[in-house]
Formats: sequence, structure tokens, C-alpha cells
Amino acid sequence: AEALARLDERPFDLVVQDMNFSRRTTGEEGLDLLRQIRARDARVPVVLVTAWGSIKLAVEGIRAGANDFVTKPWTNPELLQTVRTALDLAAAHPRERSEPVTRERIDAAGDFSSVMGEDPAFLRVLGVVARVAPTGAAVLITGESGTGKEVVAEAIHRNSSRRGGPFVKVNLGGIPPQLFDSEMFGHVRGAFTDAYQSRKGRFELADGGTIFLDEIGDLDPAAQVKLLRILQDRTYEVLGSSTTRTVDVRVVSATNRNLGDMVARGEFREDLLYRLNLIAVHLPPLRERPIDIPLLARHFLARLGRVYRRPDLEIAPEALEWLARLPWPGNVRQLEHVIERAVLVGDDARLEERDFRLPLEMGGERAAGATALPGVGQMTLDEMERAMILKSLEHHNGNVTRVAESLGLSRPALYRRLEKYGIEP
Repeated sequence: AEALARLDERPFDLVVQDMNFSRRTTGEEGLDLLRQIRARDARVPVVLVTAWGSIKLAVEGIRAGANDFVTKPWTNPELLQTVRTALDLAAAHPRERSEPVTRERIDAAGDFSSVMGEDPAFLRVLGVVARVAPTGAAVLITGESGTGKEVVAEAIHRNSSRRGGPFVKVNLGGIPPQLFDSEMFGHVRGAFTDAYQSRKGRFELADGGTIFLDEIGDLDPAAQVKLLRILQDRTYEVLGSSTTRTVDVRVVSATNRNLGDMVARGEFREDLLYRLNLIAVHLPPLRERPIDIPLLARHFLARLGRVYRRPDLEIAPEALEWLARLPWPGNVRQLEHVIERAVLVGDDARLEERDFRLPLEMGGERAAGATALPGVGQMTLDEMERAMILKSLEHHNGNVTRVAESLGLSRPALYRRLEKYGIEP
């Protein structure tokens, strides 16, 4: 009652709130107070405090409008970092303004030269990135494969207070479940068979900097629990050691999967999702930003001209217009590969439309307007799925991780389909 009375008297910068104020442990009184705070001030940051065993309570609090949560017993640095991040994010909240986000304003805010684009929709996303990069908040980057999630993650690190620290990239889809502990937390000599020497884990390597967790949607349930623990209290144990260590990292993660749908299906922990996406950034596919295609094409061509010592390379205007009309299912990565193939197989310095058609055919891709689907009634859905898996396995030389990524599946989901169709990877 006293807290609510004070909120009525004057505005506050932040609220740190426990979930229980009496001998009751249900957290209902905490949720009720949170709702009343939100009714009085919808924008004041609220950080909840709860026990580790009551993280489900914290998730309910996040749904009710809290910004973040800390579990007991906390460490003072952890609590201070959480409060500092919440305050920084509140300060970075976009003010009501009529003028649109421009490339000039973004470039004036920091070093975003590696992130190419001038499409208004893309600039709005990049504007969010520019505001949150200095805050230290956990960021979840979503979008189709090839949209540039890793490039954006590097830009976040480069424009943060941790820019002088390490930037460690981890492809979670490429780490077998049995090696997760060793890869992420390290191991001491003799911890298991073949552990002939101690090894630092990825989190230790990223201490003081940023860790980029790519393909976060591919984590199995056991690994999700372990990751949640280190993200929650920044402590971990090296495999083969009983000594608890602490780590100071900023977490940026990425996925091309819909984690909300995975939560609904019970495939991804909701509490881990909330811990990862304090800020969520969705990158639009290249087909939704066609005005950026000529810009990106010229950028890639200039870089390739330096690499292959062909400074006279150029793309005909008609070819740029043709490229801008293509759907680009592989997004920016596919465009880059097609430009490079055209440079390698082309004879002239000036690249025409015909110079790009051949590289598209070499990669098994088709131009705009063409269809790769069989006639109606010629194949069942199962037959089409089996054929696409076989084609992807051949294209990626049997690399299961890349096959799963290209098909938009997790590794376990792909293995289930391989077993269903009797396919040997």
C-alpha cells in the first residue's frame, strides 16, 4: 500500500519488486501489485525478485508486464547489472517523433557500416538495434536463413561498451548433445576419456565480451536447462570440476525458427525464451526489401573486385533491375553467392543478366516466375518431402546440420524424417 501511495505521489525510474510479502509463497500478491503498478505507470521498468524454484512465477510476471527478473540468492553484481540494463533500455525507448528513421541518423549513432540497407522497413529494425546496442540487454535476432543475423550481432557488439572484449560465435546446431557441457563450459584434464588436457569453454572465452548463440532453436531440452542456469545467475561449473565459476557476458542469440510456436508445442522452455529476448529483433527477408538488392549487389561486387583484383567490374543497369525482381529464398547470403559465381564464370568486366542466369542454374535455383513444383497429382506431400531431403543432402554433401538449416528443421526433427523415409545420412 505504501509503495502504491508513493507511485501516486511522483514518478519513479525503476521498481525492484519481490513476489511475496508475507508467509504466502504463491506469488499472487506480487502479481497483484505488479498489475496495480502497471495500471498507474505503464512504462516504469519493473524487475522481479523470486526464488530459482519459482521461475514459473517470474514468467507469469513477465507476461503481466515486468521487464526482467532476478532469482534468489542473487549476487550484487548480477542485480546491479540487471538494474542498469533496465534503466538503459528505458532511456533508449524511442520518444514520440514524427520524422522517419534515416540511414544518416543511424550512421551518426555508431558504427553500422557493415550492415547494408536503406529500405524503410529495414531501417526501422536497424534503428532499434542502434538504440539497444549500448545497453547490454540480451537480444534475440530472428529471421530466415541468410538475412544477416550474424552481421547484426557483430554490429551490436561493436557498438556496445564491451567492444574491446571478445566476440565469440557458437553454432549450437553443430554441437552434439553429448559434447554440450564440454564445448560451452569447458573441461579439466581427465574429466572423460580422451580429455588429455584442459579446455576452456565458449562462455569462459567470451568473458568480458559478447557470446553469439546461433541456431538457439536447435537446443535439446537438457541443454536448455543448463543454458538457462548460466544466463540466470552467470555461474557454471567446468566439466570434471566442482568449483563454481562466474562469467560476465552479454548474450545475443539468433534463430530462423518461431520460438513462440516451439514453446506452445513444448519444444522450447518459455522461461529461457524470456531470458533470451529482453529485446527481440526480426530481420525482414530480402524479397521484402527489393530497393536494397542493387545496393547489396554493388557492395558485393566491389568487395569481389578487390579480392580477385578486378577493379573494373560492374553490373549493367538492366541486370540490377532483373536481380531486384527475383524472390531470393536464400536472402542476402544467396545474393552474395550468385554475385561471386557470376564473377568467376563471367568473361567480361560488365556483368549482364545472362551472366547471373547461369550461376542460378549452377546452384539449382530458378529465376523469377519459374516453378519447381511438380504437376498436381504427380507426387504426394510425403514423396515431395522425401525428394527435397534427398536433394538437400546431396547439395550439402551429407552435412546434417546444414540440411536441417536449409529445410527449416531442427536436427532431431530431421533425424525423425530420415528414419521415417529410410534415408541414410
